[in-house]
Amino acid sequence: MRYDLVIFDNDGVLVDSEPISNTILAAYLTELGHPTSYEDSLRDYMGAALHRVHDTVLERTGKRLPEDFDEVFHGRVFAAFERELQPMAGAVEVLEKLAADQVAYCLASSGSHERIRVGHRKTGLDEWFDEGRVFSSQDVGRGKPAPDLFLHAAERMGVSPDKCVVVEDSPLGVQAAVAAGMDVYGFTAMTPAERLRGAAQLFGELRALPDLLI
Repeated sequence: MRYDLVIFDNDGVLVDSEPISNTILAAYLTELGHPTSYEDSLRDYMGAALHRVHDTVLERTGKRLPEDFDEVFHGRVFAAFERELQPMAGAVEVLEKLAADQVAYCLASSGSHERIRVGHRKTGLDEWFDEGRVFSSQDVGRGKPAPDLFLHAAERMGVSPDKCVVVEDSPLGVQAAVAAGMDVYGFTAMTPAERLRGAAQLFGELRALPDLLI
């Protein structure tokens, strides 16, 4: 293994949440008078913390989203997670392999700690991620594409950035990992490869990841 730490993004990498959350986000923004398609949401917000949604809407329209936007959005997303969220195909097999090989891993997500935990309880991934392995944009001042979250995760895990590899499926995440001085492997299950420029490797199935890390 050429890396001392594997840092996973969560949404769209470990849990199949991006179609759910972006469908809900697009519909909610449209409901509030900011017409947004599912494709718009993926393009503009996939991989980002919610503050990016607020900032983008304000910049484009001069209008602020309602004060309860985050609360309402999370309520709708969590309810949908409870109904339909699944782990990404191959996620458990990859975590089993890393654990068996005693390779350190964690996750660094733009989502809130509550969002991460709700998703992991529903999908059964909570058994693989104790509190010490979970890092959220809530923990740092700036979310992706800033490098802060990945640098925070590496520091807390006690690993130098140049010995970390990040597994990401969003352009913002790839930018953040590169800015942190880490290698990044781009997961193309939902994102076209050309949008993940800067990734050291590209792959389309999680089960292929362990062999790429050797």
